[in-house]
Amino acid sequence: MSYVEMPGAKVPIRMWADPATIEGSALQQLQNVATLPWIKGLAVMPDVHYGKGATVGSVIAMHGAVCPAAVGVDIGCGMSAVRTSLTANDLPGDLSRLRSKIEQSIPVGRGMHDSPVDPGRLHGFGTSGWDGFWGRFEGVAEAVKFRQERATKQMGTLGSGNHFVEVCTDTTGSVWLMLHSGSRNIGKELAEFHIGVAQKLPHNQGLVDRDLAVFVADTPQMAAYRNDLFWAQEYAKYNRTIMMALLKDVVRREFKKAKPTFEPEISAHHNYVAEERYDGMDLLVTRKGAIRAGSGEYGIIPGSMGTGSYIVKGLGNEKAFNSASHGAGRRMSRNAAKRRYTTKDLEEQTRGVECRKDSGVVDEIPGAYKPIEQVIDQQRDLVEVVAKLKQVVCVKG
Repeated sequence: MSYVEMPGAKVPIRMWADPATIEGSALQQLQNVATLPWIKGLAVMPDVHYGKGATVGSVIAMHGAVCPAAVGVDIGCGMSAVRTSLTANDLPGDLSRLRSKIEQSIPVGRGMHDSPVDPGRLHGFGTSGWDGFWGRFEGVAEAVKFRQERATKQMGTLGSGNHFVEVCTDTTGSVWLMLHSGSRNIGKELAEFHIGVAQKLPHNQGLVDRDLAVFVADTPQMAAYRNDLFWAQEYAKYNRTIMMALLKDVVRREFKKAKPTFEPEISAHHNYVAEERYDGMDLLVTRKGAIRAGSGEYGIIPGSMGTGSYIVKGLGNEKAFNSASHGAGRRMSRNAAKRRYTTKDLEEQTRGVECRKDSGVVDEIPGAYKPIEQVIDQQRDLVEVVAKLKQVVCVKG
């Protein structure tokens, strides 16, 4: 489908989703964002749903301003995927050992490594810029400095919620590795600190929603946030890169006879800010639950833990600010999912997938998400499908 345009206070709202299927609270959030004085464009992805301040699944382009709550507390959250030389025929019938080995190698939930991962011991991990990255931690907000030890030990860890590590097969039988995570606790701490700062600034006092408080250009608060934001986005990318290296090492050990090799990684943030230029104007583009899909750029659009995911290539649609959806998108809240579904439902909906099937992950049941095929179909003018994956192992936080 092409987009539907709805009127907004300052800019039209371009929607790659059927407005009739979007909950009223999310539609109101979109209208609220369209009232911001700095807004230059708003694109809505087919996985759109209610979020904090701004909807998940929206692309907010502003001139000289950025909204920290719209970026969210998991700064730099995103995906990485890599195709291996393994095929489905190389996989054992019982995948429980493989899942266990992954869980032993990559801490999940609130877990962390006993000591910081030494990237120098990881196969193929490039350490250039590593020391400089950690050196820049001295320049972030004083309020989070005490978290440095935790940040170093959480580097290379999964987190909880909808974060996951998966082993998948595609329609040709190739085995893929895929993971989803962000900037862990340090990103959350930085985000919450700056959201608090923004909400106290005078120019934000008359906004329709205090969660839409922004920083504006040429102010010390904006400079401080940009510094910490871009550092946290880099943390998130390093976090995924280290996890992928740890995951590859597990695969090398478990499939030693097959001598697996790995193609270049595909990596994409989907909660972040980028400096981009449209119609001759420099803009700060916030993708809150959206990926960049510039012409020829690879991206990852995951479904739920039982339905599969897509590797895509961007078509460079500037009407959507070169963006696409970041996943299937929730169709019910976590609490609603827990009320509606049981562990038996989870077992049925994840049949054939080696994964947790206990009450702790019922809120991640496939039924709580929109159908991924429908989400892909609604953005045929944003991306083309390169590969369809189906998970056989899913590690949840």
